[in-house]
Amino acid sequence: MQRRDRYNNIKLGPGGIREIEFIAQVFQLIRGGRDSSLRIRPTLQVLQRLSEIGQLVPEAVEGLSTAYVFLRNLEHRLQYLDDQQTQDLPDNPDDQALLAEGMGFPGYPAMLAQLEQHRALVSEQFARIFSTGESDEAGGAQLESPLWRENMLAEEVRDTLGEQGYRDAADLAERLLQIRNSARYRQLPESSRQRMDKLIPQFIHLCAGKNNRDQALPRVLNLLESISRRASYLAFLAEYPQVQQPLANIASASEWACDYLIQHPILLDELLDAREIYLAPDWAALGAALQQQLAECGADTERQMEVLRQFQHSQIFRLLAMDLQELLPLEKLSDHLSDLADMILRRVLELCWRDARQKHQERAQFASVNSASSPLDSGLPAFGIIAYGKLGGRELGYASDLDLIFLFDDPHPDAAEIYAKLAKRINTLLSSHTAAGRLYEIDLRLRPNGASGLLVSTIPAFAEYQHQHAWVWEHQALTRARFCAGDAGVGEQFEAIRREVLCKPRDKEMLRREIVAMRQKMCDEHANKSSLFDIKHDSGGMVDIEFMVQFLVLAYSASHPELTANSGNLALLKCAGALGLIDARQAETVCVIYRRLRALQHKMRLNNQSPCRIDPEEMDTAPVLALWETLLGEKLA
Repeated sequence: MQRRDRYNNIKLGPGGIREIEFIAQVFQLIRGGRDSSLRIRPTLQVLQRLSEIGQLVPEAVEGLSTAYVFLRNLEHRLQYLDDQQTQDLPDNPDDQALLAEGMGFPGYPAMLAQLEQHRALVSEQFARIFSTGESDEAGGAQLESPLWRENMLAEEVRDTLGEQGYRDAADLAERLLQIRNSARYRQLPESSRQRMDKLIPQFIHLCAGKNNRDQALPRVLNLLESISRRASYLAFLAEYPQVQQPLANIASASEWACDYLIQHPILLDELLDAREIYLAPDWAALGAALQQQLAECGADTERQMEVLRQFQHSQIFRLLAMDLQELLPLEKLSDHLSDLADMILRRVLELCWRDARQKHQERAQFASVNSASSPLDSGLPAFGIIAYGKLGGRELGYASDLDLIFLFDDPHPDAAEIYAKLAKRINTLLSSHTAAGRLYEIDLRLRPNGASGLLVSTIPAFAEYQHQHAWVWEHQALTRARFCAGDAGVGEQFEAIRREVLCKPRDKEMLRREIVAMRQKMCDEHANKSSLFDIKHDSGGMVDIEFMVQFLVLAYSASHPELTANSGNLALLKCAGALGLIDARQAETVCVIYRRLRALQHKMRLNNQSPCRIDPEEMDTAPVLALWETLLGEKLA
C-alpha cells in the first residue's frame, strides 16, 4: 500500500482485492481452529459465514461482498484488454473507454467514481480490523515515559506513579524495575521487547483510572510476564488496543479472573468482540456446535480432550465477563455453570462409550436428558451419572469440583465390569491435566460405602444401601442430588428411589441429634480461631442454613412430599414457610441472609480470599441462630 506506484493497482493497492481477502483470512486464522465452518476457500462464502457467526456486521459484509464482485469483474476486463495478467488501470483513453463500456458505465469517470466508493469502504473496514489505533507520535511519547525506559531510576518511577494516584508507589516501582532488569525480559526477541515497552506504560495508565489501582496493576504485570515469551499473545495485545481496557477492567474486578487468563491466555481472543462475550449463552446452539467439533475429532482422544477444555474455558470466561459487569445474578450464574457441566458430562459419556473397547450393546436404548440425538452415538448404555453437592443443587461455582456417582440398570453378566471401566474412563477424561488444563476435579466418595465401595452400582444395590445402610449425612446429601447425564430410564429410577428415601417417616428427635452431631463435627474440623466471622462454617453461616433445610426435608417430606423437589435452599425455605413448618417471615429473613452470604463468598473468592471471613458487625446472623434453636434446639459449641 505504501508504494505510490501501486495506487492504480486494483488488487494490491489501497481498498483492493487483497485487502478483502486479508480481512476474510485473518478471521479464518484466528477462529478456524475452533470453528470448522471457516475452513473454506471462497472469499465470498467466508464473508457470509463471518456475518452468520457475528464476527462482522451484515452491513459490512454486504459492502465488502459487493466491492469484491465489482473488483473481480474489473480485474477480468482489464486482462481481456491485452490478454495479459494485470491489475493496473490503463492510461490509454481508448482502453479506458473500452473498460468502462465493458463494466456497463457510460464513461470512464463514472466507473472511477464507483470504484472509489468501493475502495473507500474496503479501506475503512481494513483499517478497523488491522489498525493499531495509535499514532507513531503517541508511541514515541510512551517510549520516553520515565515509568519504563532504559536506566530508569526507582525514585523517579515512584514519584511518577504517586502522581498518577498509586499509593504503593515504592513497591510498584520496585516491581517494574525487577521486570525491566530480569533475565526473562532481556532475553526476549527484539520485537517482543518492543511490544512489552509499549504495553506496560499503557496498562500503567489504564490501571491508574481504577479505584483499586494498586491491586489491578500487579495483576496485569503478572499476566504480561507470563505471556512475554509467547510472541503471538504480546502481538495480539499490542495490535488490538481495544482489548486493553476490558483486560484492565477484569484485572481490577477479580484476581481470580486474571489468574484464569494466565492459565488460559488463548481466552484473550474472547475480548475482541464485546457484543458476543456479553450475550447470555444459548446452550442448545452451543451444544450442537460442541457435538460437531467432537465429531470432527474422530477417534483422536487427545484432540477430543483439547476441544472439550477449550470449549469449557471459553464458556466459563464469557460467564465471568458477564458476572464482572454485574449482568448475571448469582443464582443465574450458578444455573449457567451447572448447565455447562451437565453438557460436558453428557458429551464425555457419549465419547467414552463410543470409544470403549468392550461393550455389549450397540443399539441406543434411550435419549440423553436435555440432549438431541448425537452424531457421536454408537448406542448408549443403560448407565447414568448422578450429581451431588454443588452441581446436584445447581449452585456450582467457577472452581467447584463435581461430586458424582455412577448407576446402571443392566442384567448382562459383564455389565458391572464394562461400566466400571466406563466410569474410570469418564473420570480420566474429566480430571486429567493436558496442555489446555483440566475440565473438573471429580470427587467420587459419595458413592455407597464411600471410597471403599464399588465405582458403579446397580439400581437395586443403590436402593438397598439407601434404605438399609446409609448414614443420616448421606440422606442429607441426597436432598441435593439429581440425575444429570445418561439413560433417562436410570434417571427416573434414581429419582423414584430418592423420593422414597426422603419421604421415609423419621423420628424427629433422633434426626435432630444426628444432624446436630454432624454439624458439630464440621465446626470442629473448621475451627475458626480468629476474631472474624467465617461466612461458611461459623454458627449462623451458610452451612447452618443448609443443614436446617436438609432437616426440614428429611423430617417433613413424609407428610409434605413437595419438599423433595431439588429446587435449591432458598425455594425450599420459602416452601417450608408456606407450609407452616417455620414462620414465613423468619424464612424470608433467612433467605435474604443466605443470598447475601453467598454473594459475599462469591465476591471474596473472585479475589482469591480464602477462607472467606468478615467483620462480625457486617452481618447480623441472629435470625439464622434463632431459627436453628427453633428447629434443632441446641446451640453449637
